[in-house]
Parts: sequence; structure tokens; C-alpha cells
Amino acid sequence: MRIRNLILCCAFGAGLLACTSQPTVSESLQSFAGGMPVDLSGSWERDYSRSDDIQAALNSTMRRIYRAPSDVTRPAPPQNLDRVVALARFADVITQFDVMEITQDDYEIKIARKDDFTMLCEFDNGNSKRTESEFGAEVCGWNGSQLTSYLVLPDDLLVSNRYTLSGDGNSLHVATTVSSGSSRTPFTINRVYMKFEPPESDFNCIETLSMKRVCSTGEIVP
Repeated sequence: MRIRNLILCCAFGAGLLACTSQPTVSESLQSFAGGMPVDLSGSWERDYSRSDDIQAALNSTMRRIYRAPSDVTRPAPPQNLDRVVALARFADVITQFDVMEITQDDYEIKIARKDDFTMLCEFDNGNSKRTESEFGAEVCGWNGSQLTSYLVLPDDLLVSNRYTLSGDGNSLHVATTVSSGSSRTPFTINRVYMKFEPPESDFNCIETLSMKRVCSTGEIVP
């Protein structure tokens, strides 16, 4: 289960990524009036050909570290590189799902991810509303037409997800950034999802008093 992997990864991060300051959630989230700025609802399936490869993304991040002006006269500290690798592993674990089912109305957005926990964005009169779960505290908001969610996890880890819908509404770009106060360099991985119509189930189901839920490929007589 992805949830179990997430918990294990948090435990791994506790030893390597512990820090003394809490990551700061962006204050750029905007309120809105009326309906949501963009409709993200639908079924979404990952497009592997347009999504980042984790190793390539990590290599790119490492190159940026070594090219940073502060690192010209001396190599990057080994502990910083280890922390970036840990962030990359964590980002890979929490973005492994292939399918998302997004539902939304004027007050909330639910992002159900296959084999993972459902992310919930709630709004009160167009303003972001903080929600609590067994994993941490989450707040979502809109920055123009882009939905951004921030999830503060134990051990001062911050996960942000930025959802950007294509102009034709058929693809959804999700940029996931994992950061920690103990690492000077956050890690970002990009996934692209394509809208699809889920196949209809061949099973008909009814609820019964004696057998609870009964399903069959044929007609069911109560």
C-alpha cells in the first residue's frame, strides 16, 4: 500500500531530514468568488512518456547544486547531497500512483489517488481552509488558474503539489516539490496525466439484508 510506504518514508526522513524550523507555507494563495477558477474533475491516468524519470530528475538537481555560485570555490557538502537524495526517494514514493479521480464543487476538491490516501482541499467562501489528517496538516488554494496544495508532514517535511490544466482540458500537469528546513535544495518531480473515461463495470450489484452486497454479471433478483 502507498500509505504504508509513505509512513515508512516519513520514518526514514525523521533520521536524515530532521530540522529545527517548520517549512513556511506560501502566502500567495488567492481567494475566489463564485465557482472554482478551473474544473479539474475527471479520471486521470499517468502519461509516462511526458513524466519525469526519477533518476534523470535527481541528476538534474545534483548538477544545479554543483553549478550554484555558493559552490564554485568548494564542493557541495556531502550531507546536503544525502538530504537531496532522501527527498528524491520520498518524492518518488508519494508520486507512484498511476490513476487519479478528482471530484469538486464550490466548497471542496477531492483527489483520490489509486492505492494512496485521498487529498482533500476545502474552502470557506472562496478562502482556503486548513484540514487535518493522520498524515499532517493540509491547505490548498488557487494561484490564478493553478491549484496548489501544501501538506505539512511530521519531521518538518513540506510537500507541495501544483496542478495545471492544459488549454484543451485533456492533460493535467502535477509538479510535486518536497522540501525540508535541513536541506538547502528542494526536490521537484513532474508528472503528466491524461483524461480518460473509465470502463463501465460488467457487474451489477445490490444491497441485501442477509448477504449485504451481492454482485453478478447477470440480472440480480432481490
